[in-house]
Amino acid sequence: MNVFDILGPVMIGPSSSHTAGAVRIGLVAHALLGTPAVRAEILLHGSFAKTYKGHGTDKALIAGIMGMEPDDVRIREAPELARKSGISVTISTGEIEGAHPNTARVTLTDAAGRTISVVGSSVGGGNILVSSVNGMDVSFTGQHTTLIVLHRDTPGIIAEVTEVLGEAGVNICNFRLSRQKRGGEAVMTIELEGKSKSNLNEKIRALPNVYSSTMLPPI
Repeated sequence: MNVFDILGPVMIGPSSSHTAGAVRIGLVAHALLGTPAVRAEILLHGSFAKTYKGHGTDKALIAGIMGMEPDDVRIREAPELARKSGISVTISTGEIEGAHPNTARVTLTDAAGRTISVVGSSVGGGNILVSSVNGMDVSFTGQHTTLIVLHRDTPGIIAEVTEVLGEAGVNICNFRLSRQKRGGEAVMTIELEGKSKSNLNEKIRALPNVYSSTMLPPI
């Protein structure tokens, strides 16, 4: 147990689950898009859908989408700041099959038309679990440096990626692979222990059959 488990996150309230966790879900989507969003579509499920106005979950998600941290005093003004920045935000409520009660699906689009879709759940104390990226199953918490590698499902690609990590002396603490179909698009989520060299992501991105690689710092 660490201090975070006892005291909870440093955050703008009122709720670690409905506010701080929501900010972190938005931050993951923001980091994966990699460029400023011009459009955000947010679907709220379960408790998020029922209580988001009172708990400011909508504001928190929008703040994360804009790159704000959970303790940013501007969270309460996030919807207005988004409008001023030219970000179109649509919020709806609905069901996400099998999802945790505090779950949101965040779909972001940038000016070039590139889109990223993330399903994340706030699981308590400001902690999150991301379960889907672009419709493919993943599993990561944002507590570790995480590589999200979109690639073509082809023999040897896992070995090529892990060889790059091995040569850099990086230890993997969690690995998951998901694919749409054999030979189609697939995604690796790789959680790493400790800090990683800045050029590691560039080496993976340069591998054949890798469409994109994003390194998320701990969020």
